[in-house]
Amino acid sequence: MDKVMKLVVLGASGRMGQRLLQSLVKAQGACLHAAVVRPGSSLVGRDCGELAGVGTTGVYFSDDLSGSLEGADGVLDFTQPEVTLQCLEHTAARGLVHIIGTTGFSPEQEERIAASRGARIVKSGNMSVGVRLLGVLAEIAARVLPGEDWDAEVLEMHHRHKVDAPSGTALMIGEAVASGRQVDLNNHAVRVRDGLTGAREQGTIGFATLRGGSLVGDHSLIFAGDGEIFTLTHQALDRQVFTRGALRAARWASHQPAGLYSMQAVLGLAAT
Repeated sequence: MDKVMKLVVLGASGRMGQRLLQSLVKAQGACLHAAVVRPGSSLVGRDCGELAGVGTTGVYFSDDLSGSLEGADGVLDFTQPEVTLQCLEHTAARGLVHIIGTTGFSPEQEERIAASRGARIVKSGNMSVGVRLLGVLAEIAARVLPGEDWDAEVLEMHHRHKVDAPSGTALMIGEAVASGRQVDLNNHAVRVRDGLTGAREQGTIGFATLRGGSLVGDHSLIFAGDGEIFTLTHQALDRQVFTRGALRAARWASHQPAGLYSMQAVLGLAAT
């Protein structure tokens, strides 16, 4: 029988951090080892269960990242790019599992993650099982619906507090379309339309971003052809869909050698 994984929640006071705390209290095969918050936070020293609404846990908020990793098996990280990269130095040195749900990385930061050695990383802009399946279906659809005949548009909407746009999930969907059509997304993406833009350029992959309210996440991929429209849609109704995926990824990664993996690999949909 597998041992119980001791997991550290990074960014434990955030929206996803609190959901992760709630899930770990009752998770099977994993337990809460530490809850890390930003340096100097007023939460340091408080039982993390109080904020998460799960009662006393015996685990207290800490701003000591290195100390919190002592005796841990892995990290659940839904924070900011700079925080993730700082943590990655520690997880790589210790050979830990590092589940990265952080989005908004620059190309240079992506390269630093890809070049990291030692940690067992699963990185995804969206840990939902349904979203990962959407990505697979998007690539298949893009192969069947070529750019010269079908216009591809990615539409996403999130809560008012989201700081990056397009979302990491929207970009993942765009990458899947580009892969299916065997093109480079950077050379075919249209992220902004304003003013007299002219007619839509054939073969481009458009992005539309909406923000407002408390919506967890809504993504649609629209293929528009002459006389017909084909749409793939996923709606996240609760952040628990992401925590379940993150825990599944952590258990899977614990049995893998050091490296960078995708959620498709976790679900058996891809080799890496």
